Amino acid sequence: MKSDRDALGRACFLIHIAVLAIVTVGWALPGRNWLAFYLVFLPLMFLHWKINRDACILSNLENWLRHRRWRMPQHNPEEGAWLRTLLADATGIALSAAGMNALIYGAIALFWVLAAIHISGRF
Repeated sequence: MKSDRDALGRACFLIHIAVLAIVTVGWALPGRNWLAFYLVFLPLMFLHWKINRDACILSNLENWLRHRRWRMPQHNPEEGAWLRTLLADATGIALSAAGMNALIYGAIALFWVLAAIHISGRF
């Protein structure tokens, strides 16, 4: 399912990409303060998704700007499924919500452990 994006959609997509880049490489960046922030940010990001019914606040804000409603999954297929939609669009691999969550949460746990090892000075 390819997404046609208007200016708002492109802006939200680019912000999501920036957050994805920070999450995936943040553990390798230098600086104890950065790593300490990162070690707090990852669990807060996870907690935010769980509290927000597995949706990102950025998707909610996009919904609000478009429809004046916080939740609009019938109009925004990326709500609660941004990375799953991106993976399907880019590769044709369509994971279930549970499969995508397992992949995402496993990756977040791995990145958190790598950051903890990095801040400890072990690599």
